[in-house]
Amino acid sequence: MSERPADRVAVVIPCLDEAPTVERVVRDFADALPGAEIYVFDNASSDGTGDIARAAGARVVHSPRPGKGNVIRHMCRSVDADIYILVDGDGTYPASAAPALLERFRRDELDMLVASRLETHDESAFRAFHSVGNRFVSWLISRLFRTRLTDVLSGYRIISRPLIDLVHLRHGGFEVETELTLQALTKQMSIAETPASYGAREEGSVSKLNTWRDGFMIARCILMIFKDYKPLVFFTTLSALLALAALWSGSAPVRDFMETRYVLHVPRAILGASLGILSAVSLAAGLILDTIARMHSETVELWKQHFRARR
Repeated sequence: MSERPADRVAVVIPCLDEAPTVERVVRDFADALPGAEIYVFDNASSDGTGDIARAAGARVVHSPRPGKGNVIRHMCRSVDADIYILVDGDGTYPASAAPALLERFRRDELDMLVASRLETHDESAFRAFHSVGNRFVSWLISRLFRTRLTDVLSGYRIISRPLIDLVHLRHGGFEVETELTLQALTKQMSIAETPASYGAREEGSVSKLNTWRDGFMIARCILMIFKDYKPLVFFTTLSALLALAALWSGSAPVRDFMETRYVLHVPRAILGASLGILSAVSLAAGLILDTIARMHSETVELWKQHFRARR
């Protein structure tokens, strides 16, 4: 009986102007995972990041479309591997943790393993509001999708080939980690977290995150994916809110008619009727889209069976 061939592991490092740290990141991961292929996706850096990474031994791929999400989409199209280790190029994540992460990923047959940063991190590792925002986003996703996650925004994670093949990323910015997690949850892929240390950036390395802009994009990403994959809950909730507004608006016209047989609050009557119609339309939309979502889920399950058979 022939042995199963070894998994092809690719370490993918998206970079934008990470010249101060990229050489160390590439060399550390090459030492930690000698059999892995190291890819640096240079997102149009202007400080020579690509040249430094190439000299350190990485395979450098020019990825000109701005945004981390666009880089990950490029990675999905161009890197052929069985296991993908996604890590930032800023040197804040330890390469020494990669072998243990990979062993856990294989042992538990996961589709995504996220390195949670919240248990062990430098005091200056998180910018103002980022830790609070991360905890809120993780809590919100855990409640909406009935799971338990603590660090949805971690940039250090291991991803299986089936998940890469099934995921269609829509957003091009820093909300990509949130979208990857949501895509895994909505497709009922196996996902877990494990603690990993998180360090502060080195001097000269600058974060590209914008707290409010990227926070808004993450919130929008959660809302859109929840709408698309949980349409019955989304539109039923919207329908209930519209129905309550219709009852409030229509209460005065109904009271007028019961007392005088005339409608004195005509504008509120029109508003109430309009809101009632919108409520019914929202409920109907939720029922129709839920049927479509269930059919899509069945298609995903068929593809998952295909990928398991291919293994």
